[in-house]
Amino acid sequence: MTIEANLANLQLKQEETFQWTKQWYPLAVVEFLDPSRPHGIQLLGKELVLWRDGVGKWRCFANYCPHRLVPLSEGRVESDGTLLCAYHAWRFDGQGNCVSIPQSYNQQTEVKHCSNSKSSAVAYPTQECQGLLWVWAESGPQAQQESQLRKPRLIPELESDSEQVVKLFWNIRDLPYGWDFFMENIADPAHVPVSHHGIMGSRYEDAKYYDMPSLREISTQEGFAFAVNPTNETLAEAAHDFQPPCHMRITTKYQDGGMLILALYATPTRPGWCRHIGCQVLVKNEAGKAPPGLGFFALPMPAWLGHVLASLFLHQDLVFLHYQEKNLARRQQQGWLEAVYTPNPQDKMVITFRQWLKTRAGGNIPWDSECDAQLPQTESDKRQLFDVWTTHTKDCAVCQQALRKINLLKVLSYFGALVCLLLGIIIDERTVAFKMATAVDLSKISPLTVIPPTGFWIAIAGSIILATIGYLLHKLSRLFYVYEFEHAGND
Repeated sequence: MTIEANLANLQLKQEETFQWTKQWYPLAVVEFLDPSRPHGIQLLGKELVLWRDGVGKWRCFANYCPHRLVPLSEGRVESDGTLLCAYHAWRFDGQGNCVSIPQSYNQQTEVKHCSNSKSSAVAYPTQECQGLLWVWAESGPQAQQESQLRKPRLIPELESDSEQVVKLFWNIRDLPYGWDFFMENIADPAHVPVSHHGIMGSRYEDAKYYDMPSLREISTQEGFAFAVNPTNETLAEAAHDFQPPCHMRITTKYQDGGMLILALYATPTRPGWCRHIGCQVLVKNEAGKAPPGLGFFALPMPAWLGHVLASLFLHQDLVFLHYQEKNLARRQQQGWLEAVYTPNPQDKMVITFRQWLKTRAGGNIPWDSECDAQLPQTESDKRQLFDVWTTHTKDCAVCQQALRKINLLKVLSYFGALVCLLLGIIIDERTVAFKMATAVDLSKISPLTVIPPTGFWIAIAGSIILATIGYLLHKLSRLFYVYEFEHAGND
């Protein structure tokens, strides 16, 4: 058989079934990571740890120490750029080599133990592109070679230095529903004005008929794409482009030449959960005018505020998708098409996605063999379902810093309100005492006739204002922890 035939057979084999582990996945936004400590994360059910070494490169290891299998994410990043297991102080360099075993009999014995391959941590290939930390889903020498032959699913517009391209902040969140339900949701533009009523349209005025013609035929490795026939006269064209395993590119082109790109990523972390990373990219028209973005999220704002406000948007879908996944799982005897009713053309891309998953990608995600593949129970406690702290804030250095500042300002506001109140009381008492001391006839003085001076009212007004500011800061700080949402109350 010729080389050409072998290559053709290999290509055909690769086309037959999508290889989930031979892919790059975005696991973190680099600027939001705290480089002073390790971070535990999951990928395809694998327990991993991210950390930055002494030369400033982010690394990814299996999240266990080869000594006694305790999590390396509970360890420390030392000043010499090694990762220390906090159980017995074994240390590892960026390649996963063990460089220190302090309990060894002597230095010669330590070198011998460290040179044994069993002492090494399991390292996964990583790379930083467009502000994201990408991890290859396999480890070992062969994985290092294969990872260099494939590029991550990047945003082409961000590869240029054009002033016409404006990237807004990255957002990241762990979501309590599966990767497939995330992708299904963003392949469905019909839900947007309904689920996101008040932010992205009106459920009463914008839930209209439109067609979704195919733009790119289904492919095992390259996914597929559909157009969305414009329903707004300002739009020229719109498209949803699924690029497996993790990217959905949604482009909206306007009549004036501007373009909005929603770059949405979803990484399957563990059963019933996925990690979402996304941003908006605005491409200006020839006149230099930027297109409208995604509601108020396109307004200039610091990243931490964008992260806080993202709950207003994400939780509107979350409340559906968490329960939808569980409802479908209860109908295991039925296929997806048999379990649902999809009569309209707006469901074309959702149906194609489910077909791709079933016929091209094995039907489901191949979770790691050590992972409990059982779908988590339905979460009935809405406060747990809408938990922001665990799913974002605790691992976001930008939000942690903002929260500390907000809490400090809150304390200072309350303290200032108390000081102003006491100052007002003192001013009032001194005024009354002075009038009584200078009065000729004390019997004519009554508390009702003593009007507090201007300074008193200024102090009281200051106290009210500062107390109100403190209260509002308290309400803002709560959004870093939990944000509950009910569609019934979204008028």
